[in-house]
Amino acid sequence: MTMVALKSLEPVRLLAERSRWRTTEIVFWSFVVASYFLFPGYLVLISQILIAGLFALSLDLLLGFGGMPSLGHAAFFGLGAYTAGLLGQMGWGEPISGLLLSGIVAGVFGLVCSLFLSRLRTTAFLMVTLTLGLLLREFANRWSGLTGGDDGLSDIALWPLFGVFRFGLSGHTAFWYGLCVTFIVFLLVRRLVHSPVGLALEAMRENERRAVALGISPRLMVIAIFTLSSAIAGLAGALLTQTTSFVALEVLSFERSAGVLIMLVLGGVGTLYGALVGAAVYLVARDVLSALDPVYWYFWLGLIIVMVVLFANDGLVGLSQRLQARAVRRWEAA
Repeated sequence: MTMVALKSLEPVRLLAERSRWRTTEIVFWSFVVASYFLFPGYLVLISQILIAGLFALSLDLLLGFGGMPSLGHAAFFGLGAYTAGLLGQMGWGEPISGLLLSGIVAGVFGLVCSLFLSRLRTTAFLMVTLTLGLLLREFANRWSGLTGGDDGLSDIALWPLFGVFRFGLSGHTAFWYGLCVTFIVFLLVRRLVHSPVGLALEAMRENERRAVALGISPRLMVIAIFTLSSAIAGLAGALLTQTTSFVALEVLSFERSAGVLIMLVLGGVGTLYGALVGAAVYLVARDVLSALDPVYWYFWLGLIIVMVVLFANDGLVGLSQRLQARAVRRWEAA
């Protein structure tokens, strides 16, 4: 084969290598399934971790692969949560259709926002997303006749899943429902980032001018990825509503946006699994530390975050990958 032909095969080989399932991935998802049997008393917490992980996954797609930072991503999470809650209050409590409709509403809103956000970069993009989140929260707070204001939405009627499995305080249905939705969305995102579209997205993130020279339209890429990321965030918000039967104004707060960013930094930006690992570490640490020190638990949580950033700036997943690579090198050298 000629040198040109060999070079043309490099992207194909790269995608094939990236898309191949590794043993660690299979072990990870096997452990998630096994947690249902290993920790039966913590199913509600695990369900919350899966929802937070799905939310963080939406931000990872935007930030980790698209290079677009957002401090207002809770706007789409909250929009999905309120859509599912309003559907339940209006008498439509079928979970799956309500979930999909909530994702569509958040995605359409994200599409509208992306039409002007696609013209912005870095600091301007960050500040506009922050403002967008704050404005939507204030809108929800003032329109109390629809959203319930500070009191939120309660008495949300949700039908049993498939007409059989009821959502209860035990968290059994919420666990499997959240796991299935998170895993399906994860598979779709994983396939996307390991496709030519994913390579184009990374090229735009690394050097936008060179990406344009290759025929990639940065504006179209931003619109597409921002819309998809918004829809996934809406799905996560709807999951929270459906598994708790309540919507609080906090789902649109800046703390929600900052919290999901912290989860992503803890787990590892641009790794996909970092979203899930970071959500687990953040929520478990929050529960443990708040029980040990109800007053100053934020200090200890902040200390953990600082230590991770200092000694593992690529997150816990990145740290584990480096340790694994080092162990393999030592094994081969021996």
